[in-house]
Amino acid sequence: MFRNISAWHVIIVLLVVVLLFGAKRLPDLAKSVGQSMKIFKNEVKDLRDDETPATTTAPVPPAGVTPVGAPPVVPPVVESQYVTPVRPVEEPSEGHAPPKA
Repeated sequence: MFRNISAWHVIIVLLVVVLLFGAKRLPDLAKSVGQSMKIFKNEVKDLRDDETPATTTAPVPPAGVTPVGAPPVVPPVVESQYVTPVRPVEEPSEGHAPPKA
């Protein structure tokens, strides 16, 4: 597509750009295009860095597997206001018989 571009084509395109934007606005336009390209390159670099895995971190074991030598994981005891304390069952005394239904 761009194989047949000659110097005359480039000169004509530049003249059209100068006529459209004016000679005074071209430096500002070039500066904003340069800043946009810099931001774009930084974002592409950040995306590439995010895709590569970090080699300095230790591997994470699967869920439910305790590494060898690690103490067992015990869930913390949480006392709730909604749990009724359990009272021990009272044994009937020797002199009293349970009520009959």
